[in-house]
Amino acid sequence: MTDAVSTDLIDVLMVGPMPPAITEHVDRHYRLHRWWEIKDQTGFLQTQGQTVRGIVTSGRHGASAELINSLPKLEGIFSQGVGYDPIDISTAKARGVVVTNTPGVLNDCVADTALALILNVSRRLCLADRFVREGHWLNEVFPLTIKPSGKRCGIVGLGSIGLQVAKRAEAFDMSIAYYNRRARSDVPDHYRYYDNLIQLAEDSDFLVVVVPGGAETRHLINDAVLNALGPKGYLINVARGTVVDESALIKALQDGRIAGAGLDVFEHEPQVPQALLDMDQVVLFPHLASGTEETRQAMADLVLSNLDGWFQKGEVLTRVV
Repeated sequence: MTDAVSTDLIDVLMVGPMPPAITEHVDRHYRLHRWWEIKDQTGFLQTQGQTVRGIVTSGRHGASAELINSLPKLEGIFSQGVGYDPIDISTAKARGVVVTNTPGVLNDCVADTALALILNVSRRLCLADRFVREGHWLNEVFPLTIKPSGKRCGIVGLGSIGLQVAKRAEAFDMSIAYYNRRARSDVPDHYRYYDNLIQLAEDSDFLVVVVPGGAETRHLINDAVLNALGPKGYLINVARGTVVDESALIKALQDGRIAGAGLDVFEHEPQVPQALLDMDQVVLFPHLASGTEETRQAMADLVLSNLDGWFQKGEVLTRVV
């Protein structure tokens, strides 16, 4: 991140609330407009919107085609997070607007979260905590759980995060298999490649989803995949909520067609279906995979390095388009 920036008060629109490290820097070095606080957004776009050259956003807030096309001088969209599906990439590309994200710096924490979900859902750790807190241990015996060590870990999307998931799963003596568009030549020979997702699900005890979101992967995990995973299989999702057909997942859980699920993301978050809230075989996290002080600071630094780099030198570190 650049400490001192000479930008002659370039107008930057922040789509939604961002961490203080980002907001304070942008407010100090740019003319910051907080989109969510603007009551007359149409009026803003007709007047001050004509001078906005940058958008600061996140994988949650995104940037719509309508917003992008309403900013005639827009040069760049600088997003916090790996996922950029809420940003209309095709519109940005057509307009010649650069888009950046923050890959790499959150790989470890997302992979840690995937393993935490595997351990939680198999050993029922969240339920065990409630069991003690509610006094049940005084009169009851906690039910037996499932041993995750030595099981089969199927990874849907063996990218940078997927590789870190595999590394952690191997520490638990899990066998590793993965589904990608194509096999990777730079991974251990004992990582089994599947070009068929159904077959990977059939051969997995834990199916860990780490693919990007967007139209291409929407409902990739559907009823057929869940049926293949089977009544002893667990679904783990640390990718995007849209990758899983949530209605199909709920039905599969209710019917006992899969054993359980560990979810950090949801199709319409922060709204979580009551059916999932009611299930003890499901562990629910509030999209916290990258939510550590270290990782969020690294993400903020990368957002600001991209923002400052673009307006100082016309260069960015992590360009999407």
